[in-house]
Amino acid sequence: MELKLGLVCVILLFPVLCNAQGIFTKSRASYYGTPDGYGNPRGACGFGDYGRMVNGGSVSAVSAKLWKNGAGCGACYQVRCKIPQLCDVNGAYVVVTDYGEGYRTDFIMSPRGFSKLGRNPAASDKLKKYGVLDVEYKRVPCTFKGYNIMFQINEHSSNPGYFAIAVLYVGGTYDVTAVELWQNRKWEPLRRSYGGVFDFANPPRGEIRLRFQVSTNAGLKWVVPTVPIPANWKAGATYTTSI
Repeated sequence: MELKLGLVCVILLFPVLCNAQGIFTKSRASYYGTPDGYGNPRGACGFGDYGRMVNGGSVSAVSAKLWKNGAGCGACYQVRCKIPQLCDVNGAYVVVTDYGEGYRTDFIMSPRGFSKLGRNPAASDKLKKYGVLDVEYKRVPCTFKGYNIMFQINEHSSNPGYFAIAVLYVGGTYDVTAVELWQNRKWEPLRRSYGGVFDFANPPRGEIRLRFQVSTNAGLKWVVPTVPIPANWKAGATYTTSI
């Protein structure tokens, strides 16, 4: 189930207009194996099956500096390799769904993501034989959905005793750094449980109001849904926000 929440925002965010131009950073990339080439549903971001299928399965685990203690979950990157006769000029566009790193390696990609590095299927097969590739990457705006923030009530939530959400998607090049819940006439912080999952023990009965702290080039700003999560919320429900 997917529900839409309006947002009042203390700063105007325009992810569609974000400038994707930027300096590429040198690194290395590898890949992990899955039976079907899609992502790992048990990734450290806590995305579940969404983390396997999002972006057509072109996803990646990233190193600690891009992981950002979970704040990097859902970020989008352009990654391109550097063998002209084999590598596609645009490279791969991947979504962060997991944590993992090797020696000087910032990306460990799903098979589908890694295959996008090649100019064609034959080139992709040759690149896989290298195992690890020299690459360059940059953060790019996430635009594969149409929202600014999408979150899902975590499967372990239980109304009314325990409330947890996974922040699945953040538009543009923004990170959700904190989430708060309105209770007893004040904002109470949710705990970052792991990855992109935030939780709160003993949430208020009835509707739940949240606000999200988002990192921008200008600093940290709060966005507040104008419509609360309904009192009959259930685990697995997905909510989208628009500005």
